[in-house]
Amino acid sequence: MTYERKFVDRHIGPHESDLPRMLQTVGASHLDALLLETIPESIRLASGLDLPEAKSEADALTAIAEMGRRNQVFRSYIGCGYYDCFTPTVILRNVLENPGWYTQYTPYQAEISQGRLEALLNFQQMIMDLTGLGVAGASLLDEGTAAAEAMQMLAGLCENPDADRFFVSHLCHPQTIEVVRTRAEPRGIRVEVGDHREFAFDSSTFGALIQYPATDGTIFDYRDLVGRAHAAGAKVAVAADLMSLALLCPPGEWGADVALGSAQRFGVPMGYGGPHAAYIATTSEHTRRLPGRLIGVSQDVHGNTALRMALQTREQHIRREKATSNICTAQVLLAVMASMYAVYHGPSGIRHIAESIARRTRSLREALQSLGLQVPTGPLFDTFTIKAPADQITAWHTAAHSARMNFRVVDETCLGISLDETTTDSDLRDIVAVLGSGRKAEIARNDSGPAIASLPDNLKRNTEYLKHPVFNLYHSETEMLRYIRRLESRDLSLGHSMIPLGSCTMKLNATSEMIPITSPDWARLHPFAPLEQTRGYQAMFGELERFLSVITGFPGVSLQPNAGSQGELAGLLVIRQYHLAHNGANRNICLIPSSAHGTNPATATMAGYQVVVVRCDDRGNVDLADLDAKATQHSANLAALMITYPSTHGVFEQDIRRICTIVHQHGGQVYMDGANMNAQVGLCRPADFGADVCHLNLHKTFCIPHGGGGPGMGPIACGAHLKPFLPGHPLVKVGGTLGPISAAPWGSADILLISYAYILMMGGDGLRKATEYAILNANYVAKRLDPYFPVVYKGAQGRVAHECIVDMRFMKKAAGVEVEDVAKRLMDYGFHAPTMSFPIPSTMMIEPTESEALAELDRFCEAMIAIRGEIADIEAGRMSREDNPLKNAPHTAESLLKAEWNHPYSREQAAYPLPWVRGRKFWPSVGRINNVLGDRQFVCSCPPMEAYR
Repeated sequence: MTYERKFVDRHIGPHESDLPRMLQTVGASHLDALLLETIPESIRLASGLDLPEAKSEADALTAIAEMGRRNQVFRSYIGCGYYDCFTPTVILRNVLENPGWYTQYTPYQAEISQGRLEALLNFQQMIMDLTGLGVAGASLLDEGTAAAEAMQMLAGLCENPDADRFFVSHLCHPQTIEVVRTRAEPRGIRVEVGDHREFAFDSSTFGALIQYPATDGTIFDYRDLVGRAHAAGAKVAVAADLMSLALLCPPGEWGADVALGSAQRFGVPMGYGGPHAAYIATTSEHTRRLPGRLIGVSQDVHGNTALRMALQTREQHIRREKATSNICTAQVLLAVMASMYAVYHGPSGIRHIAESIARRTRSLREALQSLGLQVPTGPLFDTFTIKAPADQITAWHTAAHSARMNFRVVDETCLGISLDETTTDSDLRDIVAVLGSGRKAEIARNDSGPAIASLPDNLKRNTEYLKHPVFNLYHSETEMLRYIRRLESRDLSLGHSMIPLGSCTMKLNATSEMIPITSPDWARLHPFAPLEQTRGYQAMFGELERFLSVITGFPGVSLQPNAGSQGELAGLLVIRQYHLAHNGANRNICLIPSSAHGTNPATATMAGYQVVVVRCDDRGNVDLADLDAKATQHSANLAALMITYPSTHGVFEQDIRRICTIVHQHGGQVYMDGANMNAQVGLCRPADFGADVCHLNLHKTFCIPHGGGGPGMGPIACGAHLKPFLPGHPLVKVGGTLGPISAAPWGSADILLISYAYILMMGGDGLRKATEYAILNANYVAKRLDPYFPVVYKGAQGRVAHECIVDMRFMKKAAGVEVEDVAKRLMDYGFHAPTMSFPIPSTMMIEPTESEALAELDRFCEAMIAIRGEIADIEAGRMSREDNPLKNAPHTAESLLKAEWNHPYSREQAAYPLPWVRGRKFWPSVGRINNVLGDRQFVCSCPPMEAYR
């Protein structure tokens, strides 16, 4: 019998032997005593979670593999925005399966994020080149939500405040149309779906959305539509297939104002719906209206080119209810993959792939035409439809399934076929055999004739793309591997040290959790494949929904929201649907504590609510008197309260039950932001203390990695009274009456496997233990740092939850030191800074998580205490206020190797401030970056390669 240590002991950092010392430090007799002092007695769970007994890693992987074999991976010709593709194995192994890439955090600390920032800049350059537009973002969540973001952007650009109509072509992908409708309705936007050739623009219309090529494969010349829209003061957004733009005239050259779409077919597996990187691009004049994140070019203090996340003042935690979007993340890992796909193939490779797809589409159409089938005659890229009587369509689908292939079900008399880069000539012969009822037809050679026959000259691409050297240097695997590794070496990840960002839970993403996501049984399924072919996924969804239901106490669960921001929106829209169904159309007031994360008020506004802020008291808790007064004042119109629990201040509020009761007494519903669920799992449940709906950040509490700033998942759980109003989908029967919140029925389905595996291997007792140690670790760090950086908020008995906020406001007056200086100096010690200045300016929010060992906690505390000593030297006059290790941090190897050293401290103190740093040194690749310069001279495209040297 082989020995296998329990997974829970692999996941949790501290050993049992560390417990006495840690408890002594925090001043608790035992762990249960600490928990009794932390969590209000009135909400504690009386018994454990009703979850299966924990599986070993080997057994869990076997069970998931067996479940995966219940999926049937047919050849997919469904299209509709999702395509099979080849992920170059050098990218698969060295990016998607590499913790050096998937455990990075969002690049807030740019000096230790230069690798992924360069990859994202490449992504932006790729999008700008292919769309022909002047600025592109660093990715959005999916094509459907990108279209909704574009709609909101165009509404904001319109100078006519009374314009409230948005036209959507009926030839857009159906899921995109419905996501747009879901997002438009609460904002009072009238969506009109129709034929773009017949639509009449007037002063009430602020924008239009069209598909290029159309969902049925037709390639339209939209110049007339653009002209009519612009003449009426409206702007045009184009959902464009990225691969087709290698051959088709780019939207920016025929007048489009915005282009959007998916980069999925650039080497990212379908994964039954995601995760994938969406893109959005616009003209340079609208840069500051672009939703999401942009990467820009600036300089460091040494004059070297350096990259940063630009326009950070547009982040939603700054703009709050005035935000134009609640997007606070991206799909970084997938955008990196797509950009690397373009780097690996280069312009000639991308064009070759596009031409191959187009030629095979033409060959297939000609073969079917020769058999007498009713196929279109115009120019096509990868998709066309076939008209036939209903019984014939049914027979074709049946025959296709027998041959293990899926066609698109357009309607009962129309069948759709979409090809992709994996399609071979043999596949074409199989398709002809099915549709020709055994008759044969000649398939033209793939290397003959024009790629897109009969395409008018004004729709052919004549401009070059991907001209930058980065897309033309790394086409051998040797060079590509070195490029990927070179970028990886510039980024700090969980592979180097803890990333203690409060409210973000950068915990272990175990290898065993990650292994299943790249298995073809899970990764190659189309999101609209027939349900009988996805029984493995359906079984996993059912079990995961039950797990989350047990953990939260709520009977209703939707797995669809593919980010925390989308979970927030889904939760509020479910509440809105509930009120509408109960004659509560007037209920439009959303109460939000002043301490809330900025996405909360942004989301409330997007859901059609008016935000009313509730004060917090001196201890950081919701001011009950103010809450009662405002709930009473707005009683007739109260829709909801949004509250984070434990609070954004890192404590369990004692009065959470009373807070929920006050809202319910006035007819409102309670939405709980689940960002801090890592402190609740197994110890208390939102449903038990009065919440009605909550979202869960699976990319935090349940181990989906951040991937440098995405992917994420934000499913929601709700009470029985809200369950009928969960998100649905137009193409797959799922959920309730609310329209889709994301493009795919189960969001980024593939990465749900990570959370499923985590819960499977932890079991109920393991999950509870993880929460207990998350609270212990946070209190240990808080107690060690409190004498040096006072903890701002503590609970009623002096405890913090799973995170703590330490005060640095004293530093500026005493030593001229800013919180940013501490963040940059931490890099010299090999650490990523905690969350800065949120929710209180000039503070740091620290969350160590349960996965960090005592030795790592001590190293971090020692670094913070040493930095406090450096601040003390400045206070005492022993160190210059202007020229000191904090103001000059981070110190690069290049700066330390220069012949001249004119600072009043040694090179050794700069580079190796504590003895253990020498053996674990992480070198920032650039010095401190000039953010002001980056915003003043904003550039979001790749500089010449010489600049990197």
